[in-house]
Amino acid sequence: MKVENKVKPNDEQMAGFLEGDIDSPIEMVNLLKFKNKAEYEDGRITELSGEEAYAIYGMEVQEHLKKVGGESIFFGTVERLMLGEVEELWDWVAIAKYPSRKAMLEMMSDPDYQESEKHRSAGLKGQLNIETKAQ
Repeated sequence: MKVENKVKPNDEQMAGFLEGDIDSPIEMVNLLKFKNKAEYEDGRITELSGEEAYAIYGMEVQEHLKKVGGESIFFGTVERLMLGEVEELWDWVAIAKYPSRKAMLEMMSDPDYQESEKHRSAGLKGQLNIETKAQ
């Protein structure tokens, strides 16, 4: 199994996100890997670690989630791998609940969210973002 962390979805992944059932509730499982030092796209000088930059995003995203009816339901540090094998462990796991894909897209399109997202991009080396639905 090939595992490749990314910061942004590719075109095919984004197109799939916009297809099918966009109105049912979803939970997004985020497996997060941080940069050693945050790197902002605007070139600003910072002493923040990747984890510290992402933590700023993590605090700010709580309000963005609320605006669209979502919520953060879990976040924590990865301590060890209990089962299976991967070359490198992720640093954090976070799970967010959204009323729908449509709500998540609304949040991602909000200019206030996009300002907060700069901290996410600055801090992340990459992640896996796994969409789930309760059964």
